[in-house]
Amino acid sequence: MAKVSEFPTWKVSGPSGQNVTMDEGGMPLLPDSLIYQIFLSLGPADVLAAGLVCRQWQAVSRDEFLWKEQFYRYYQVARDVPRHPAATSWYEEFRRLYDMVPCVEVQTLKEHTDQVLHLSFSHSGYQFASCSKDCTVKIWNNDLTISLLHSADMRPYNWSYTQFSQFNQDDSLLLASGVFLGPHNSSSGEIAVISLDSFALLSRVRNKPYDVFGCWLTETSLISGNLHRIGDITSCSVLWLNNAFQDVESENVNVVKRLFKIQNLNASTIRTVMVADCSRFDSPDLLLDAGDQGGLPCRVFDLGGDSEEEAPDPGLHTSGSGRVKEGLRRMWDNVLDGHAQLTDCALETKVAELLAQGHTKPPACSDADTRNKYLIFTTGCLTYSPHQIGIKQILPHQMTTAGPVLGEGRGSDAFFDALDHVIDVHGHIIGMGLSPDNRYLYVNSRAWPPGSVVVDPMQPPPIAEEIDLLVFDLKTMREVKRALRAHHAYTPNDECFFIFLDVSRDFVASGAEDRHGYIWDRHYNICLAKLRHEDVVNSVVFSPQEQELLLTASDDATIKAWRSPRTVRVLQAPRPRPRPFFSWFASRRR
Repeated sequence: MAKVSEFPTWKVSGPSGQNVTMDEGGMPLLPDSLIYQIFLSLGPADVLAAGLVCRQWQAVSRDEFLWKEQFYRYYQVARDVPRHPAATSWYEEFRRLYDMVPCVEVQTLKEHTDQVLHLSFSHSGYQFASCSKDCTVKIWNNDLTISLLHSADMRPYNWSYTQFSQFNQDDSLLLASGVFLGPHNSSSGEIAVISLDSFALLSRVRNKPYDVFGCWLTETSLISGNLHRIGDITSCSVLWLNNAFQDVESENVNVVKRLFKIQNLNASTIRTVMVADCSRFDSPDLLLDAGDQGGLPCRVFDLGGDSEEEAPDPGLHTSGSGRVKEGLRRMWDNVLDGHAQLTDCALETKVAELLAQGHTKPPACSDADTRNKYLIFTTGCLTYSPHQIGIKQILPHQMTTAGPVLGEGRGSDAFFDALDHVIDVHGHIIGMGLSPDNRYLYVNSRAWPPGSVVVDPMQPPPIAEEIDLLVFDLKTMREVKRALRAHHAYTPNDECFFIFLDVSRDFVASGAEDRHGYIWDRHYNICLAKLRHEDVVNSVVFSPQEQELLLTASDDATIKAWRSPRTVRVLQAPRPRPRPFFSWFASRRR
């Protein structure tokens, strides 16, 4: 990882004009080719300093081949990775990665009194919100000096703490998610909608389990979850669409509608919902495949294809009731005859799978309509540890609470909805984030040991301390980058918590349990900066209007603001004092 701090302030001034390297006849004492070879042996700081000596050295110090070599050597980028498609020169690209990464701490906010768990920016970038174990949602003004605008205490509503927030598209409403007070193993939560004009609490919606978090689907409707137990390790997750304004006077107007009902096996549940807008996939593609991707495992399963062999879980496809009865009869015969040795958990899962075969609505067509949106969430099929990402298309008619409350197009026997795609990461998922164009999904995962097999759903495999940051293309449904690495986590499976990441146009950032935030370049797959805190870094977020500003939130109860070296210089540069108008006018009359 390149250390930005070891490089001096970037100077862009030209040479003084002295020609100390010329002979008496005005000819260079050294040819350009020799100077070029000498500069190749220097570091970038020395090259820039040498370029200030004279015009000849300055011209050589800006040579494209020289800075290409400096770039690959300094940032340790693989030689087969091409230059960023938007870059104009190697010199400017080197300068971008050094000078425009938000790695300089400019402000520390200490208004929270407990661990800060999550940060979110408004789409305009003028405000951001923070959630904390102190059970408040704080809204901040994002000026040159950040200031607190409003603090909402959620303890009167029986909340234990706040954990997540999201601004709606026009920045008029804030969704805040929290956890109810209750026993240690309680999984209930609630979503609150706050007006950003009056800061009034507009509505509250139950949310179970609490780590569904919730998200906006439209400007005035949000998604929440509910969980229904069917057996000891079998359950059903229901995802609901809720109107943000629930004080509707007419009894004929729906304020809630069921979106999907999904079966959970082996103690798994649906968590961490988010929405990707397919209509934004055609934004300029700034993320290119780098190097040979042939070694990447196939993690994405298309469940909407024509071939049943593509589906890893037979419980996701509709079959006739006769086939279900025959399957149950054969299974019981094998158990009674002693041919099948099944534990109670395995028996329950097998029965649930067979029953679901005849009561599941098939997945949608695998070809995504650009008018639609994807609902994305963590799930699983082997254990309670979230090791899969489920993807489900949301059709245009589903984006409103109007219509039948329990959803359209469901037959009397179709209890469950099948997923359209599943991504299996073979590890514990601890974070997800979308690129600004919604095309790329970044996933924080702690890998299981290679070849590990889950025998007991309540005892998942051990997880690695090193976090893998995986990248998936939602347009092609394939993994497109090798894992980004640098950050670490140390908690075991049963204590594992979410570490929020964020993606800007050029960078991706994440928190970690090693007391640092991290920033990588999306194109070159290199770590550019480590951002120090005194405890676990739970959340990071870029300003959507200015990727050279990053916020980090930590268990040390602080929020830190980081800006790029370039921005810091601009903000600290002395500004000329304007001449008084009358003085200027008098001087003009003389």
